[in-house]
Amino acid sequence: MLDVRPLELEGVLEIRPTQFADERGFFSEVWSRTHWRELGIDSDFVQDNHSLSKQRGVLRGLHYQAPPMAQAKLVRVSRGAVFDVAVDIRRGSPTFGQWVSTTLSAERWNQLFIPAGFAHGFLTLETDCEVQYKASAPYSAEHDRAVRFDDPDIAIDWPIAAEEMILSDKDRAAPLLADVQTGFSFP
Repeated sequence: MLDVRPLELEGVLEIRPTQFADERGFFSEVWSRTHWRELGIDSDFVQDNHSLSKQRGVLRGLHYQAPPMAQAKLVRVSRGAVFDVAVDIRRGSPTFGQWVSTTLSAERWNQLFIPAGFAHGFLTLETDCEVQYKASAPYSAEHDRAVRFDDPDIAIDWPIAAEEMILSDKDRAAPLLADVQTGFSFP
């Protein structure tokens, strides 16, 4: 069973898979093509990614891949907790430039489904966070893009001050959304 909660941006879903627990631990089916298709999600995931962020305050994002290598993602946390964000980057969308967030954690056992056409990022809230996500297209350096995490037009309310965040040089130098052609349009 899946507990599904649509977030404020159409297509972005928080999903909580059922855990079957006993004295040994638990079992949980975190993705099933059949069950996801029943929800109307027909993403064909082709790649699994796993990251470890050792420190609290690590920001990874806001990332996306331009078409034709656009990625839908299914993100979950197997250790720790992150503030996970999706930003609508589809030109012409009524929610273009708007963002949604949820806290993903190993304790809450929740996931975030992010369709293609959204930038994605997360900020670690604890040390030693492990984030795993499925992607519907393989990584392509040629199509790899980013939007600035502190873009004032997007105005994400991060739970940690920008000066305390740990970012890659690439993420710190990412352009503003107004300055990029994302390759996505609505509908």
